[in-house]
Amino acid sequence: MKNDDITLGKFISLILRHKPEVIGITLDREGWADTCELINGINASGHSIDMETLERIVRENNKQRYSFSEDRSKIRANQGHSITVDLNMREALPPEKLYHGTAERFLDSIRRDGIRKMSRQFVHLSKDTETALNVGRRHGKPVVLVIDTKAMAAEGYIFRISDNGVWQSEDIPWRYVTEIITETKKET
Repeated sequence: MKNDDITLGKFISLILRHKPEVIGITLDREGWADTCELINGINASGHSIDMETLERIVRENNKQRYSFSEDRSKIRANQGHSITVDLNMREALPPEKLYHGTAERFLDSIRRDGIRKMSRQFVHLSKDTETALNVGRRHGKPVVLVIDTKAMAAEGYIFRISDNGVWQSEDIPWRYVTEIITETKKET
């Protein structure tokens, strides 16, 4: 992906997940934005984008953050919203374990309060440790928390999976953390 595409991708993420008002658009209740309004709003904000560029960003984004409607007239972020939208994510039974990437500096708070969704609609969980480590690196020295999702599901917790494969749940109490993985070692 080109550097300009990365910059635009981050701006699109801000718009579609957090602040559509920065370019004067609104999202519908399912998080969809009109594609033409998005392109026009981005261009009016001083950036430069066309449909071809937008399609490339959606196609080449390594996290598959965005989806088009079938006719490409609408676009939305697949997950990670801090604004209330209903993505109609399907509920699913998770694998026995999932992983939550965070920074070491947050561990005391997580031990005390559990893993909280904070400003997001859900807690995000990864299906592999490498993805979770990459998430943690964005916030500092990374750690991965191994979550006993089998036990959570047995106790009635509901899991959802986004179109791009990110597992999501409500807040997770510390008792479901079975292991802490750092880049160099595992501790239980």
